[in-house]
Amino acid sequence: MKNLRAIIKKFNRPKILVVGDLILDEYIWGDVQRISPEAPVPILWAKNRTFIPGGTANVASNIRALGAEVCLLGVTGDDENSKILLNELKKRGIGGGSIFAENARYTTVKTRIIAGHQQVVRVDWEHTHALPKRLNLKILNFIEKNIAEFDAVIIEDYGKGVINENLLEELIDLAGAQKKIITVDPKEENFQYYRRVSSITPNRKELENAIRDLKIKDTANCFKVNSGRLFSDQDLEAAAKQILKYLDLDSILVTLGEQGMKLFEKNGRFAHIPTVAQEVFDVSGAGDTVISAFTLGLCVGASKLEAAHIANFAAGIVVGKVGTATVNQRELLERIK
Repeated sequence: MKNLRAIIKKFNRPKILVVGDLILDEYIWGDVQRISPEAPVPILWAKNRTFIPGGTANVASNIRALGAEVCLLGVTGDDENSKILLNELKKRGIGGGSIFAENARYTTVKTRIIAGHQQVVRVDWEHTHALPKRLNLKILNFIEKNIAEFDAVIIEDYGKGVINENLLEELIDLAGAQKKIITVDPKEENFQYYRRVSSITPNRKELENAIRDLKIKDTANCFKVNSGRLFSDQDLEAAAKQILKYLDLDSILVTLGEQGMKLFEKNGRFAHIPTVAQEVFDVSGAGDTVISAFTLGLCVGASKLEAAHIANFAAGIVVGKVGTATVNQRELLERIK
C-alpha cells in the first residue's frame, strides 16, 4: 500500500492525450409522487438540472482530477450543447482548443431522469456516422504535430464515429513511433483495429462479444465458443490470452463489476484483483475512471499490477457516487490508507 500511495503522489507529472467520442451528460433531478393520468408512467417533479462532461470528456476530467495535465481531442456539433460542454470542461481546467465543431452532427447528449437516487429513463441525442475525411485529417494533423509532448495516449471508443479504422491505424503508428504508452477503452466491433497498443480495458461483456465476432474467427476457434453459451471463467481467461496474442498487446485489464478485475500480461503473468467497492450507487463512467488511473500509473513507472490495483481502488470510489463522477488524488490516497 505504501508503494501505491507513492505512485499516486507522482500523478501530477504526466501529460496525457485523450482521443475519442465526446458526450455531454445531462441529469434532471426530482421526485416522483404520482402516476400520470395520460399513461402508466411516473410524473417527475423536476427540481434541478446538472451537466457533466461524459464519455471521453469524463476520462479527461478524471485525469485532471487526479492531478495530471490533459489534452482532449474530439468532435462536437456546432450547437448550444457544445457550448455547455466546453463551459463544463473549462470549469474543470480542461481547454477546448483541440475540440473541433462539425455542423452536420449533434453534440452527443445523454439525458438521465433521476427520481431520488433511481434513474427512471435515459434519452440520447447522437449521430454515429463516421467523420468526414477532412475532419479525420484535422485530428491526425493535430496528433502528428503534438504527439511528442505527451507521455501517453488514451483512445476512448464509444462507437459514435470519431474512432474509425483509418484514424486508429495512423494514430497507433504515430504514437508507437514515439514509444508512447497507448491504452484503449474498446468497442467490441473495433477490436481487430487495436493491434500493437499497450493495453485495452474491456469489461466482461465487451470481451465476450469481441471473441464471438466473425472477424476474429481464429481466436474464437481456440476454445470453441458459440453464441448460445455463457462464458465460464475459464472461457474468459482463454479469450483474454488469445486476444492478447492476436492483437500483440502488453496487457489486458478486464473489468468484472462486483467480481473486481483480471489482469493478463504478455509475459504470462495473471492476477485476479477483488473489488474494493464499499457501496454501489451508479456504475456509469466507472470504466473511464479505470483507464484514467491505470494509464497514469503506467506513466509514472508503476508495474501493470500496481497500476491495476490503483485503478481498482479508484473505481471502488467512483461507483459510490451518483451520476457520472470523478475521483481525485486525495480521495484515492485516503481509500488506500
